Amino acid sequence: MIGLEGWMDIKDLRNQGHSIRTIADITGHARNTVRRVLRQPRVPTFGKPERISGLDPFKPYLERRFNEYRLSAVRLLAEIRPMGYTGSIDIVRRYLQTLRPHKRGLEKLTVRFETPPGQQAQVDWGYCGRFTDTQGRMVPLYVFVIVLSFSRYLYVEFTTSMDTATLIACHRQAFAFFGGWPKSLLFDNMKQIKIEAGQWNPLFLDFANYYGLVVKTHRVRRPRTKEKVERMVFYVKDNFLNGRVFADLADLNAQARGWLADTANGRRHATTGERPVDLCGKEGLTALATVAPYRLAEQQARKVDWEGFVHFARSRYSVPPEHAGRTVIVEPREQKIIIRAGSLIVAEHTAAPRPGSCMAAKEHLDALWKLSLARPAPTGPSWAVTFSETVATTPLTRYEEGLP
Repeated sequence: MIGLEGWMDIKDLRNQGHSIRTIADITGHARNTVRRVLRQPRVPTFGKPERISGLDPFKPYLERRFNEYRLSAVRLLAEIRPMGYTGSIDIVRRYLQTLRPHKRGLEKLTVRFETPPGQQAQVDWGYCGRFTDTQGRMVPLYVFVIVLSFSRYLYVEFTTSMDTATLIACHRQAFAFFGGWPKSLLFDNMKQIKIEAGQWNPLFLDFANYYGLVVKTHRVRRPRTKEKVERMVFYVKDNFLNGRVFADLADLNAQARGWLADTANGRRHATTGERPVDLCGKEGLTALATVAPYRLAEQQARKVDWEGFVHFARSRYSVPPEHAGRTVIVEPREQKIIIRAGSLIVAEHTAAPRPGSCMAAKEHLDALWKLSLARPAPTGPSWAVTFSETVATTPLTRYEEGLP
């Protein structure tokens, strides 16, 4: 039976324009129950008094612990037993079941906000399946999607790779398509942007710094903060890819350009009420002519091993040992190998004369020796054991005499 608050919640959600399915997901009630409530013209009389449960005093505690850590009923029962709860675990389980739909509903909540012109673009990849190439190999297909947040002006490009070099090339072509670039880019936590928590991909960061871009990633477990581009990935698959045939990758991208002009950017957007192509001129993007195009050299991200070297083109190059375990950019320039951490050049070597060479700078090796000598000697265990009994030992002479 639904109480007064539940009845009011369903009516309120309906007034906000939610569908029956969405209301059922948010409240945790069955769809038939939601339909029955919506057919009722006024608040029904709830004659039965609310039944008092022995779990009531513990519900605030259970709700807090469950929402924080998703603890099981078994674990929570063990916690509330010492607090005086005497009921069964089934009652705890039933109560936790009422919390789960509500939590799922909260995860769907999204704060919609409109971005000022020229401030942001949202970027994402979409996987589009695998297809056979002319040599009979199965090749993956991806779509790069970037949308200007204010105007909803869209650019897409289909690729067979999602590596960092491809990502940078797609951005360059998108900026040419837009006629400039915004102040910031919003991504999810893809490896091409963040190698791990707190460590950015230095190759992409170099590209972003060149254009003065602020790179942001959405909060962990909150992908809905970049919902504009996620909707566009679905839109591309449904409105463009679905039901069409393409001769090859070049034909696919050529048809995509036509679809962008005729449909995606020429339609009246449901949220803004205007065509993206008309609003794009109001973005105020940084113009392409302000800097020369970014030169995508043969740069590669490499991780420094714990001996203070990076591997590049089948040779090894030393770096200062404080960078061991970190990712750096290696870039060949004429007969030089430049190694950078972010925008700082940390090492410069003559290119190796042959594969398998080891190019080591004396100052790097000296610093490595100093660090290894300064390393503290290993200490004993951080626990203590006291032997209170005497351990019996047998002298070796006893065995030599043949005695047992």
